Amino acid sequence: MTYNEQNIFARILRGELPAIKVYEDDRTLAFMDIMPQAEGHTLVIPKTAAVTLLDLPAEDAAYTIQIVQKVARAIEKALDKKGIILMQLSGEEAGQTVPHVHFHLIPESLHQLRQHAGQMGDQEHIKRLAEKIKAAIASE
Repeated sequence: MTYNEQNIFARILRGELPAIKVYEDDRTLAFMDIMPQAEGHTLVIPKTAAVTLLDLPAEDAAYTIQIVQKVARAIEKALDKKGIILMQLSGEEAGQTVPHVHFHLIPESLHQLRQHAGQMGDQEHIKRLAEKIKAAIASE
């Protein structure tokens, strides 16, 4: 599949759409899911234009997973959680809804997850959670 430069994550990366960011560097971006499956649901994306995990160059995949770990640690600390669901849906048949490779970090039990991309969350509450996560990242 060809990368679509107009996908929502590409537009977020270019600053055309807003995001509630918790971490950014020159190669990755982590931001809150505005349609969370659970409180604290965060996404980590590489800045590389890749549709699926299989399209992502190995070096970028390795770096991105390091950031996934960094953000996961911060979520656990900030929200006082003891586990994180890491989900990466690769391809439409696997349930991927945005054609840019991304990693879901969800601090919750599998049995309590809301539907993927089911409904908008309370944006002010999500912003407050993001501030806690950012503070935890900064304290590392």
